[in-house]
Parts: sequence; C-alpha cells; structure tokens
Amino acid sequence: MGSLQVLLVTGPGGAGTSTVAAATALSRARAGARVVLLGAQSPVVPGVADAVTVDVVAPLPALETLWARHAEQLTAAVPVLTVPPATSVVPVPGVTAFALLTALAGHVRAGDADVVVVDAGPLADATALLALPGALRWWLGQLAPTRLRVLTTLRAAATPGRPGAATGLLDAAAAVEDLLDAVPLADPARTAVHLVLRPEPAAAGQLEETAAALAVLGQRVASATVARVLPVGAGEWWAARAAVQSDAVAAVRALSVPVAEVAEAAVPPGSTADLLALDAAVPETASAAPAPPASRRTAEGWTLDVALPHARRGEVGLTRWGDDLVVTASGVRRSLPLDALLRRCTVVSGHLTAPGTGQATLEVRFAPDPAQWPPGLLSATTGPARSERRTA
Repeated sequence: MGSLQVLLVTGPGGAGTSTVAAATALSRARAGARVVLLGAQSPVVPGVADAVTVDVVAPLPALETLWARHAEQLTAAVPVLTVPPATSVVPVPGVTAFALLTALAGHVRAGDADVVVVDAGPLADATALLALPGALRWWLGQLAPTRLRVLTTLRAAATPGRPGAATGLLDAAAAVEDLLDAVPLADPARTAVHLVLRPEPAAAGQLEETAAALAVLGQRVASATVARVLPVGAGEWWAARAAVQSDAVAAVRALSVPVAEVAEAAVPPGSTADLLALDAAVPETASAAPAPPASRRTAEGWTLDVALPHARRGEVGLTRWGDDLVVTASGVRRSLPLDALLRRCTVVSGHLTAPGTGQATLEVRFAPDPAQWPPGLLSATTGPARSERRTA
C-alpha cells in the first residue's frame, strides 16, 4: 500500500484526543489497512486491540533498552568511568517523546504497518515530539561537528584496538542519526497532524497558535475536529450554550482547514461499535502541505520566504548562527540550514507579511557579503533581478 503514513492526533486536554485517535485507527483498519495505534496509554475502549495493533510505549523500559545497548561501548571508551546499570538510570524530561520516536522508527523499519496513528496527547507533548528530530540533529551538529568526526576517524585508523572517548560518543551519535533517518515526522507528505478541539471560544486561537508553531517545524494542521459538541436543548441555558458552540465552530471553519464535528455521547463508548457510531475518525482529505522555505532573487540580493500561517508581529524571532537561520514562533524554535549561496550573504532584515492570516510569511532579506564573493562574481549577481527561486 505504499510508504507508511503517520497520523498524529493531538489537542488541548479534555478534547477527546484519545477517542479520536482510536476511532481513526479502527476506521483505517476496517478500510483494509494494517494499522498500529501508538501512544503512552492503552485505549480506553474495549476491543480496539482486537482490531488494530496497539503499541503502548513505556518510557522507562525504552530508556533501559537504549542505555544497555550503548553502556558497554561507553565503558570501553572511558575505563575510568563507572557506568550505572540500566535499571538504575534516572530518566530525564522528554524521555517519553524519545520513546515514542524510537517506537515509531521501529515500525517504519519493520514494515509491519501501512498507517501508524499516534495518540500524541496534549499539544505541548505533541509539539515536543515533532520538534525532537530537528533538535537532536542540531545538538549532534554542535557536539559532533564534521571536523571532529573526521579527526576521530583518522585517529582510530592510526591506533587500531584503542577506542577513545570520542569514538564511543560518535558511535552513539551515529545510532541516534540512524534513528532520526527512519522517522518521517518532518515530512508533511508522510506525517499529518490532526488537531482535536472543544467547541469553546478559545478553539480558533488554539488552532492559529498551533498552525504557527507547526509551520516553524515544517508541518501544518492537516485537519481540525471539533469534538464533544452538545445537542441543542430547550431552555435559556441550552440556547446560550448552543450559541457559544456555533460561534466557536464558525470561527474554526473560517481558518481554511478541513473541519469535522463530533457530537458528545451520553456515555463514553463501551465497544468498538459505539466508537464507530461516533464517526470520530479524522477525515481522509487534508490541507495542502506547506511550501518549504525558498529564496528568490531581488534587486538588492535575495529574499528567503518562510511560511508562518497565523503568526503575529511581535511573536516571531529571527537570528543568524553560522550557516543557519534560527526562527522562533509560538514558543517553538527551529534552525534552518542555509544553502551555499545564502551562506555567503548577510541578513539585512526580516519582515512578517500578512500577519495573523493563513498567508503570513516571514520574508528574510539577504545581501551578498563582499568578503565572501569574488569581485567579478559579486558584480554579476547585483545586476538585474531574475525570477529565480531556491529551496533552503
């Protein structure tokens, strides 16, 4: 059935994320797909595990397995270091996200599923999971740059049988990179993020903030499900409540994202039949994937366009670090490697166009750095602008 697809379901607490994730897994399985429901907790609806493969990630066992795999290498590299056993390692914050990442990579490598539905929990946890691959790559680049890797390889070749501390650490770094290569979380063509919201006034704002944060990570909100919608009843209270729900749903629908509604059930679903009756699976169709950052030629130099839908002025940060452009929005930060041309330029300014809308774009202007351009080539590039676009 082609390459594995990841459907990541998240939302604010109490919106019904786990129910929507389980319903989605069940729906895709009934359509004939091999489905894995991945999360940190077991499905609350009985019978789901009989229809799909349920993979409940326990952070501590995942950490112990990883530690045991590399502890021997670390001990050999640094004999003076006393390495604790796996059962004594204390987990650090973020280990759950890493455990989910490891489990997802395992299913990709095994080829045992067509669809993995990730019950990613609250928005903060889901954002941390999506940001983890890029963050780990950034830290590996800082702690194990190319120059260090080359020198370590040469030293190991010159002194065979005597692994140093750097060799052990680079082996561990290589293992992490292999793991990151297996997960498609940064690819919006293979991973879709579905947001589950409650029919409350804050729903549209939550969608906008999430869209801006995901855009920093190269992702988008594929669809929004407004869940736990109460039926209209008689009386003043019900009329007021219905008006709030109606306004909330209308505000979400105005944001140009595929939207589904799920009614509040009188009692929680007690079987797979009840779960299917809710019709809570995320839609098959999703919004278009965001355009990757791309540069275009201008009269002054080049402009790099970074789509940040619904980002607002005053909430976007921009810095340059070496050959990377670091973008921050909605509390999320990502380092974007610049292409060979923009690396030889200086950042002149940054400007957010159409702020607060779905078309919001960060335009970063670059000018050639005379110190890094041969005079003849520099004069050629500062001639009439051409309509040329380059992906960063």
